[in-house]
Amino acid sequence: MACDHNCASCKSKGSCEEKEYFKNNQSNIKHVIGVMSGKGGVGKSTVTSLLASAMAKKGYKVGILDADITGPSIAHAFGVSGHLQGSESLIYPSESIDGIKLVSVNLLLKNAEEPVVWRGPILGNAVKQFYSETVWADLDYLFVDMPPGTSDVQLTVLNNIPLDGVVMVTSPQDLVSMVVSKCVNMVNMVKVKIIGLIENLAYVKCPDCGKKIEIFGKSHINEVCAAHHLIPLASLGIDPSLSELMDRGHIYDYDTHELDIAVSQIEML
Repeated sequence: MACDHNCASCKSKGSCEEKEYFKNNQSNIKHVIGVMSGKGGVGKSTVTSLLASAMAKKGYKVGILDADITGPSIAHAFGVSGHLQGSESLIYPSESIDGIKLVSVNLLLKNAEEPVVWRGPILGNAVKQFYSETVWADLDYLFVDMPPGTSDVQLTVLNNIPLDGVVMVTSPQDLVSMVVSKCVNMVNMVKVKIIGLIENLAYVKCPDCGKKIEIFGKSHINEVCAAHHLIPLASLGIDPSLSELMDRGHIYDYDTHELDIAVSQIEML
């Protein structure tokens, strides 16, 4: 039976092996990387932005598709505003000061504070349009910032966009470690490669003595990675300077050396 891309009513939801990828005849995208988390609030969009910045600093042509339709934040992190340009059938991405191409629903709204109150099938269709109707041109890497959880939009991205791999993002709490296990199992079910795991919010550094304080509890990245045979890519702390740069739309000024392992794994794809 042909796939109608309506995962909400599909009897094979979560176990579908029939993949019909969206096509983009206007672009040449070498690698597509998904960034995913089992729950919200762990800094997935921040990690997506930092990974894209790290790759751009190495000279790669980079784009970000903000698939977190109801909670978009990518454009703000890069200081990009205004509206996307296009025609009835084509979308032209906006571009950050460091040359990263961006497509986000916030760049389509009259008011950035306007809520996106759409049902699942409409969200999935928006992701399809953002991928297949955008003139990305030549890209080395397209990062897809996925919404948190394991629902319709995530299935649309995993089943219908030709991902080379997924980077998982989590935080130290036991609950989140359990939630990320669900996310890992979902990606394994649809047979997409998991590049590795990034632990965010792992600690805060004392401004006086430099000691790392694990305010959300002991790190579990090694245990989670061992349990799921994943590569630990980074353990990132809470840095007020990063928050300040994001608020100003200057995330590209942040030092991304802590993501060197993640970058090297992505380059190996």
